[in-house]
Amino acid sequence: MSDFEQFHFDFYQSNYTIDDQEEGCNSYGSDKNLCESRKSQTEKQPPAGAFVPSDMLLSPQSYTGQILQPTYSPETPSQLDYADGFDEEPPLLEELGINFEHIWQKTLTVLNPMKPADGSIMNETDLTGPMVFCLALGATLLMAGKVHFGYVYGMSAIGCLAMHALLNLMSVSGVSHGCVASVLGYCLLPMVILSSSAVVFSLQGIPGTVLALFIIGWCSLSASKIFTSALAMEGQQLLIAYPCALLYGLFALLTVF
Repeated sequence: MSDFEQFHFDFYQSNYTIDDQEEGCNSYGSDKNLCESRKSQTEKQPPAGAFVPSDMLLSPQSYTGQILQPTYSPETPSQLDYADGFDEEPPLLEELGINFEHIWQKTLTVLNPMKPADGSIMNETDLTGPMVFCLALGATLLMAGKVHFGYVYGMSAIGCLAMHALLNLMSVSGVSHGCVASVLGYCLLPMVILSSSAVVFSLQGIPGTVLALFIIGWCSLSASKIFTSALAMEGQQLLIAYPCALLYGLFALLTVF
């Protein structure tokens, strides 16, 4: 046999063997189940030299999903789980501690000194409203020709520290710096009304003095009511109102003069 015939025989040897097995199964009437199992094995086997992933070789089950759509696995979370997780997250303003409903309730409590205060809401360390009211006080003073931003911030900080020390001595449970700053800052709202009126007319006179005394009593009464409700200090409202009146009297002096 020449070299060319040997190469021709080797090249067609695999096809000749498969055809021979198929013909043998069909012609000689061998077991059909055995022939079908051999055919299924030969069809499942990839051609020589082809790349086959390891997952297909290890798992005997075939892929039943559609193209570009993975099969569902109960171990992996679905898109609905992610959607539910995002829906359950609180809003960004609430995570930052900004609650407009509580701000509005505290503002109404300050504007109405006769209204009973909710101690659970007033005991929160919310500084959004106090910062807005301090900026409003400084802005209205600036409109009246008085640049007193430094005085407003300085007296606010010193007054909060002094009231914190005093309330810790008077109360049993104690109070935090944030709660004191929040209550004193919210009760600064009537002082903003006084400084806004100073833009329209001068307060250096009897009407201005009477209006300033009324605003001081308004601020101190609201602050003492909130502190009494938040710290459960019944019967001590007048004792708390006196240092609050001294603090708000300083702001009134900045506004009038």
